[in-house]
Formats: sequence, structure tokens, C-alpha cells
Amino acid sequence: MSKIHIKKVRAILTAPAGINLIVVKVETNEPELYGLGCATFAYREKAVACMVEEYLDPLLRGRNVADIEELWQLMNNNAYWRNGPVENNAISGVDMALWDIKGKMARMPIYDLLGGKSRQAAAIYKHAESDTLEGLEERARIFIEQKVRHIRIQLGAFSYGGEAVNLNIPLNSAMGEYYCPDQYVRNTVKMFEYIRKKIGDDVELIHDTHERIPAIQAVQLAKELEQFRLFYLEDILSPEQSEWFKLVRQQCTTPIAMGELFNNPKEWDYLVANRLIDFIRVHVSQIGGLTPARKLAIFCEQFGVRTAWHGPGDLSPVGHMANVHLDLVSRNFGIQEFVGINSILHEVFPGSPTVKDGYIYANENPGLGIDINEELAKKYPCTTKITEWTQTRLPDGSLHTP
Repeated sequence: MSKIHIKKVRAILTAPAGINLIVVKVETNEPELYGLGCATFAYREKAVACMVEEYLDPLLRGRNVADIEELWQLMNNNAYWRNGPVENNAISGVDMALWDIKGKMARMPIYDLLGGKSRQAAAIYKHAESDTLEGLEERARIFIEQKVRHIRIQLGAFSYGGEAVNLNIPLNSAMGEYYCPDQYVRNTVKMFEYIRKKIGDDVELIHDTHERIPAIQAVQLAKELEQFRLFYLEDILSPEQSEWFKLVRQQCTTPIAMGELFNNPKEWDYLVANRLIDFIRVHVSQIGGLTPARKLAIFCEQFGVRTAWHGPGDLSPVGHMANVHLDLVSRNFGIQEFVGINSILHEVFPGSPTVKDGYIYANENPGLGIDINEELAKKYPCTTKITEWTQTRLPDGSLHTP
């Protein structure tokens, strides 16, 4: 019997929920056998599509679909320079698609290929956001009624701790979303004090700082929030400031999650091996797909670090499904971020994961268990525009660069 090989690799761009998504489809010489993978880099979608179709497609045509490890290493090293977000997302799309194909060939879900379930479903956390404390409490109570036990609380536009007030901005400063780190820290402490008092201790609370404060203030915030018993405090430092995590550990026991911006192993191996973080929060496609994420989960297990894969709106349902397969098999699973999949996304991506009573479930279909309606996807084209929310500014008018 001849080996099944890659016939074509292509990128599918679609935005059913108004957010640019990139899905890679790997077609084979076997009729009707193909795989899907997530390559979503919502703010550079054309660059990823170019990488997939102009570089990876010619590199991979004719190669054996079974050789996932070999092909991952080939893609990772072929351009010589590596570990960048555009290339990693493109590689991820292919990598997930190859796992999808392998599962279909074996007639097994990927979680079975990886050793079988450690749990039947994965606990999720949801985002409660509002411009007011009262509104935040209301949002949190909605999730509590839905039996969600883990809630991320964020106050204000872009979660910057409420509207900045009394800022003395220099004349002729550039337009942007202005905020004050000092106000953010104070308002965040007040937010936790209010929410804990209103909803009690039975709900696990999470907060994401988005690397928006100076390192010493990150230490201060982690220390001040210790009293509120967070499930974890997320991304308090940028990847470039990892040495500061030693001071955080020396000062408090607030659990720390890190990794949303990570691209390569040198950004996490030190933190994990020295037990300076409690949760690894990488965006799976950002590090290259299922293959490196599975290795990372096992590495973290040896040091007592739990997984909390990034699961935002700028992740395709294919990517969400990949997260769930990893969650089900990982002994050191911690929590899964999940902002939700609306009805249109479910229609474009049949087989998307489902949520019930605070847990996310995969199906029993082979491979990733998800498909794409390409004709319907075409009705929701991507829109390339300048990203606004990252153009935040400090009170003196300078750009905030974490």
C-alpha cells in the first residue's frame, strides 16, 4: 500500500465573528482525507497566509503525512531563522492538520492518540468585564448562575482598571488610549476587595494585567492581591523581564500565570524549571502547534506547573478544539480560558466544542473532530486594518511598550 502524502497546503481566511481567523487545510492524495489546523494571528493574517501558501506548501508537497515530528522540525528550521509569531502560527496550522489526519486514519480522537482522557471535560473560566464595579458584579453573577466557578474580572476599557482621570497630558500629544499605571494598580486592588466582599470565597478569581505596569509595581500588585486568594494573576511582566519573578516569589504566594506572548522555549524553560510561575499560558499556535504544546505540558508537569492555554476570541474553533484535546489528556491541566463560540461560528465550524455547567467538551469524532464549511466561511471575509487597542499611552504621551 502506497504511503499517503501531502498534496496541497492552503490557508483559509474568515471572520464570522468579526475577528480575523486563519485555518490551514492540508489535503492528501487520498480522496476526502484532509486535516485542519489553527494558524490564527489576527493582526497579521496576510503574512501567515503568505507563509503557508508560498513557503510551506512547496516545502511539504509529496511528503509522508505520518511523519509529524520530522515535518515539524523541517518547517521550523527550513528558513534558518525561527521562533517568530508569523512562522510559528503557519507551522501550527500544518502541525494540527497533520494530527487531525493521523486521528482520522486511526479512527480515533486525538486525545486517544495522546494516551486517553484524564478527565471527561475541562473546567473553563469566563471573562467578566465592566466599566463599573456594580456592572462587574452583575456580569460575574451571570456566570455563577451558569455554574462557572472560575471568573476573570477586569475593570474598564481594555481592562485598564477603569477610566483614567485627572491626567496631565503634554500639549500636542498623540491620540491614543491613555491610562495611568498608578491608578490601575489602586483600582485593581479596590476591584478585588469589592468583588470578594460581594460574591464570597467560593468563586475562583483571575485577573490579567497584560504586562501593562512597571516591574516593581508588578511585585507590589501581586503582594497586595495575596489577601484575596486569586486562582492566578496573569502576565504581570513582559517576557523580557522574567528575572523579576524571583522577587514576586520572595514577596508573596499569589499564584502566577505567564506565557501569552511567548514564542520559543527560552522564554519559559527558566521560569518553569525554577518554579517561578504556577500556570503556563501560551497561545498554542503561537509556539507552533500541538507537537510543541504537548511537550511543554509534559515538561511543566515535572515541576508542578499547570496548563492554562490561551483561549481568546482571536482563536479559531479549530484552535479551541486543539486546546481541549490537550486539556483532556494532560495530568497537570489547570484551567481553560474560553470566551465562547457564537452560533455563526458553530455553523461555519461544525463539530466545535460545547460548554455545559462550566466545562468544555470535545466530541468523539476522529482527529480534532471539527470541520469547516468553506462556502459559508467565504461569506465572512477578513478585514485588514490598523490595530488600535495596542496603541495605549502613558500620561506623558509616550507609547506603552511592555
